[in-house]
Amino acid sequence: MGCYRSEEAMRVAAIDIGTNSVLLLVADVDDKGLVTVHHEQHLPRLGRHVDRRGEIHPSAFDRIAWIVNEYKNLAKQLRAEKIIVVATSAVRDAENQKEFLSYLKTATDIAVEVLSGQEEAFYTYHGVVSGLEGISQQTAVLDIGGGSTEITYPTPRRHNGDPILRRYSFQIGAVRITERFFKDNPPMPTQVESARQFIVEELSQVQNPGFNSYTLIGVAGTITTLACFDQQLTEFEVEKVSGYRIDRSRVETWFAKLASMTSSDIRALSEAAAGREDILTGGTLILRETMSLLGFRELRVSERGLRYGLVLREWQKHSHR
Repeated sequence: MGCYRSEEAMRVAAIDIGTNSVLLLVADVDDKGLVTVHHEQHLPRLGRHVDRRGEIHPSAFDRIAWIVNEYKNLAKQLRAEKIIVVATSAVRDAENQKEFLSYLKTATDIAVEVLSGQEEAFYTYHGVVSGLEGISQQTAVLDIGGGSTEITYPTPRRHNGDPILRRYSFQIGAVRITERFFKDNPPMPTQVESARQFIVEELSQVQNPGFNSYTLIGVAGTITTLACFDQQLTEFEVEKVSGYRIDRSRVETWFAKLASMTSSDIRALSEAAAGREDILTGGTLILRETMSLLGFRELRVSERGLRYGLVLREWQKHSHR
């Protein structure tokens, strides 16, 4: 995608190595905001069985290095001035993290930054709200990833009234829940109930300020794919997904439907499900329980997220030099 670029703007490429996906964003950023130049995704599932084995399988090393190099070359073709690569849940958890990072540094000549769950939540929140006009102080951001889920929202300080950003990162993600609990396809009701109890236990850590007054913004593959399903889109269309609203009853309806379907049946619903068909039921269960437990009636979908927050971070570093 082309875009107008101001003379002051900086072009940044951000690569997000997640549990299920590896995402690229190239964007122009300045004091006025951020404009997308190009974005891409691959779904190599780096975090396959990391929850059980505790390490990244060596076969994934080459696969991820190839994707990062492809993105690096594309970013250079698009004249990005800075390339950032970060890794999240699967790499955070992996016992062979150092070996993996060393391999990527040698293979790509890029040092990968491993974000903590708190950092991931922070940059995701700021990436999401950067794309919203008239953002309310009472906006919560939910990011359902492959290995972890982040919830971030502002609450007023007791004394001066300035908002403080509460950030949570939970060991619940679409890949992790699926691999740990769903041994059948579709999952048995007993497996779903065990997963539900685990999700609720994790989410019980959230200090609920009364979320019925908050706007919930949801990001990442589970949520954007559900937005495609709900509109009967045959493939992902960013213009129709961005800003789409799904109420809790629709999420509950979709979960009941997905939980009764095989992965191949889910895949047949839309091209948007490709690479996620086997983990969508788990991701939708996380979404359903989050909305139910915390009292959210509606979800607004955003295509933005972590990469956007990282681009903004780079601009702040650049402008303060």
